[in-house]
Amino acid sequence: MARKIIHTDDAPKAIGTYSQAVRCGATVYLAGQIGLDPRTMEIVAGIGPQIQRVFENLKAVARASGGDLKDVVKLTVYLTDLSHFALVNEIMATYFSAPYPARAALGVASLPRGALVEMDAIMHLE
Repeated sequence: MARKIIHTDDAPKAIGTYSQAVRCGATVYLAGQIGLDPRTMEIVAGIGPQIQRVFENLKAVARASGGDLKDVVKLTVYLTDLSHFALVNEIMATYFSAPYPARAALGVASLPRGALVEMDAIMHLE
């Protein structure tokens, strides 16, 4: 099965040895996104804006892959403070509708560039 590397300027460029997403057949693996503004490559301030920026970045990569957030089947959320999980749910509800993707949430000690939240996703395209 051929792999297709996905790139869009509407999401932050990769800041390491990885691709924004890789499509293998009907499955797309979206790399972790933090709250980087793709125009400035700076982290946005505050947990709420970072969560929103992460979803916007994931949405941009999903669209560049030929899908949208509605095609996400698995989402993983990494938080440096799990007390922000309710806010993730609140903001996520503005980007997703039922049936929701499967999801895992993890508390982590730190994230790249001092980010407060990171998310990666798996998408399935029909």
